[in-house]
Amino acid sequence: MATETSSTIREWGDAIFGAPTDLTVLVQRARVEMDELEEALREGDHVEAGKEAADVVILLHRIAGLLGQDLYEQVDAKMIISRARKWKAAGDGTGGHI
Repeated sequence: MATETSSTIREWGDAIFGAPTDLTVLVQRARVEMDELEEALREGDHVEAGKEAADVVILLHRIAGLLGQDLYEQVDAKMIISRARKWKAAGDGTGGHI
């Protein structure tokens, strides 16, 4: 079971880096981490890919915490919506709702 929450990750990030004045800088940083995740996957380095995926999630938790929300709760709420939708598979492991 996870011991971190969006709130604890926000507090950690603020203590280490300071509170962001613009949340989009965290989104930009998450893009950097996504690029690193993609590179690790392309190289077949699953250990590094797992670490990079965690970096992305940490940034998303920090954003949620700064918005006064919890990412886990938002994922649960969104999954209720997603499970109720009709979906069309793209054939590559992705797709979209219809």
